[in-house]
Amino acid sequence: MKDKDLVPYGALILRVALGVMFLVHSVYLKGVVFTLPGTAQFFQSIGLPGFLAYVVFATEAIGGTLLILGVKTRIVSALLLPVLIGATWAHSGNGWLFTNKGGGWEYPLFLVIATGAQALLGGGAFALSGEQDSSHRRNAKRTLQSSYA
Repeated sequence: MKDKDLVPYGALILRVALGVMFLVHSVYLKGVVFTLPGTAQFFQSIGLPGFLAYVVFATEAIGGTLLILGVKTRIVSALLLPVLIGATWAHSGNGWLFTNKGGGWEYPLFLVIATGAQALLGGGAFALSGEQDSSHRRNAKRTLQSSYA
């Protein structure tokens, strides 16, 4: 197996991990733990309009779902970048480590980088929108067939 044959699977792992993170961060953390009104109140406390919390919630939930499924991964990843850049800004005054009071900015910055990498890589293996070029699909199919032979 050649290293380039593994790229689609690396993109798949990154895509699903990011998708789950966005979905859980949105639905569970913002929706259940902090609640949407509480999240809106936090947004207002840092100088952002409260309605933006609902936009971010929906963007993360829908974007996370689309990433997990592999639908328009490059576009979805690019559209999620402003949310993450905003999160990095929101936590920038709290210091580097996310364990600091209010959460630091290293984790949101890491997510900016990982999501940017996903935008460059595309959907990878098993993406519903088939963003891989046909040579990657052929190589992935050959790789899977040879591992079962």
